[in-house]
Amino acid sequence: MRLAPLSILISISLLALSAQAQDVNTVTSIESEITLKQSEFDNFTDVLEKHLKEESQLQQQLDLLRARSAKLEKEKNQALDAMNEMYRRMIEDPSVDITETKNRYQAAVSSHKQNKDDIAMQLAAIASHRQEIEQIRVAKHTLLNTLEGLKEQRNSARVERLRNEFSREGTVEVSNTINCKRTETLAACEQRGQHLGLQKATKRFLDQIFANLTEIRTVESKRNMAGAQVQVLNSHVVSSEFSGQGNYSVNLNVAMRGSVNAARLCQLLNLDNRFCSNYSNELTNVYQPTVEPDISIPVVSFKDLPVSDIATASVVTAPSAPQVSVLKRQDQALNYELILRSNVRDDEVFIDGVSYGSTRLSVALPQGLHDVEIRKTGYESYRQSVDLRSNRTIRAKLTKINTPIAELAQSMTASSADSTLSQGMIVVPAGEFEMGDLTGNGLANELPVVKKILSDSFVMHEKEVTVGQYHAFINESNYITEAEAGKGCAYYLNGEPVWEQSLNWKSPGYEQGDDFPVVCLTYNDAKAYADWLVSKTGQQYRLPTEVEWEYAARAGSKTDYAWGNDIGNNLANCGWCGSAWSNQSAAPVGSFQPNKYGLYDMVGNVWEWTQKTAGQSDVAVRGGAWNFAPSLARSSTRLILTTDFRANYIGFRVVRER
Repeated sequence: MRLAPLSILISISLLALSAQAQDVNTVTSIESEITLKQSEFDNFTDVLEKHLKEESQLQQQLDLLRARSAKLEKEKNQALDAMNEMYRRMIEDPSVDITETKNRYQAAVSSHKQNKDDIAMQLAAIASHRQEIEQIRVAKHTLLNTLEGLKEQRNSARVERLRNEFSREGTVEVSNTINCKRTETLAACEQRGQHLGLQKATKRFLDQIFANLTEIRTVESKRNMAGAQVQVLNSHVVSSEFSGQGNYSVNLNVAMRGSVNAARLCQLLNLDNRFCSNYSNELTNVYQPTVEPDISIPVVSFKDLPVSDIATASVVTAPSAPQVSVLKRQDQALNYELILRSNVRDDEVFIDGVSYGSTRLSVALPQGLHDVEIRKTGYESYRQSVDLRSNRTIRAKLTKINTPIAELAQSMTASSADSTLSQGMIVVPAGEFEMGDLTGNGLANELPVVKKILSDSFVMHEKEVTVGQYHAFINESNYITEAEAGKGCAYYLNGEPVWEQSLNWKSPGYEQGDDFPVVCLTYNDAKAYADWLVSKTGQQYRLPTEVEWEYAARAGSKTDYAWGNDIGNNLANCGWCGSAWSNQSAAPVGSFQPNKYGLYDMVGNVWEWTQKTAGQSDVAVRGGAWNFAPSLARSSTRLILTTDFRANYIGFRVVRER
């Protein structure tokens, strides 16, 4: 007997709509708030630009007044000389009239005094304007962080909404008719008809779930990887009958609930996996980088699973979990790993004449001969020609050069201090890079992208300056920070910076140890520490320039972060980054993996002061912080502040010239 066409009539009612509406409202309300904050941010940007133009005009007026002051000073002196000459003539001839000369001098003095008063007033106006600019900048930075935080919340809400939309419940009524086979019993035909009806019901239920997804356009193209399932809560036969022509008809009422592989929600929405870390333990502490074009792509095939007995609750996967087979990529150029170690710190490795930074070093090199040299001042250089044909490790031993006793006595104190204070310094190799927003995710002040060349290597502290290190400076120098001498330090309260008199580097508003980054310091407080290192060691310590800082942070990368364009989960301490300290406090320095140059916390933890550019009164801080959004911890992010600003999310690190 041939199989008759399958006729099926399905009516579906989806429940849990109140939860769906709540999720939609949550996302919608966040998006409305984002729109509002974005408008406020754009307004602040316009106001700031206007104030900066006004400041420029005020400065130009001040320059004119100062130029006029020199002319008026000259006129006053000439008028004085003329009046003195007339007085001498009057002594000889009392009839000489000096009125005109006296009036000229009085006018010159008055004009000169008025100009000085105008300069004083102009300076006061500029100072007042600078305060307004600083307030606008801080408000803008705060608003920017709030805006980026809302975007983080929106992404979390989108994930939760999608999860709830997949988890809807509903009932399906199915009317199904089939032809019974000659070889099967009536009971077998009945069971087969009910199974086929249930399969179609679950498929249609799943289709309806997808059709009602709020972000169906985003999800549809990745439907096969969703791992979506349907759980049959209960099913019963409403009516059934056999016809005289060998047909079996059945009416089913099926209650079902949808579900989804929660670990794949972020992939469906094109979001970083950290937004789904609460749904899957497998994602904890794991960063999944974006697949590059030259990496093999899994070939995924799906198969349908048989339907379980309808008498009990069952799960039907449509489609089933993917069966994955990976196409192997053919080996490309033969590269081998060369690992270099030495018995000293603060050395510099040169391979084929190119600086690669300090040991410990691991680098992939093409097969063949390579000249390796490891240098350190005061030591004989290590040199070796390496024929690299497999992975290899070299442990170099550098021998100290004998120093004459007289020279040793003179330098003993300085070298001893330098040895102690320079622990943890990393040589950053010379090179070139593109500075600025390379991915299009940045702010206006990160453009244009500019090629920068660093002709010489430099030494940077591998970690941010700690509370313990700054304490040693305070104990020896009796230095008083600006927070201690002034109005304290700023902290975030409900998304706004608030000044608190009692906060300073010793008490920043959260518990800290000696291994925490020192915060609540102004630019001058940070510079004072670097100057102290210079006096202690005789070495040239200073704050890094913006170019040096970004070059070191990128460590050869062209992505937003040294490891890729996604922040990942628990890879750094920034707001909503999934660390134990996120939005709570700074973390002990070095709590996360270093970048390829061996530098820690170049992403997040605390913003870091950079060297002030000549002729500018403002300074950039870089790197992001524990209470700032991940998008503000990118390698190219810049926040511009006045030198006297301090907060419990701003610290610094130092570099040493070679």
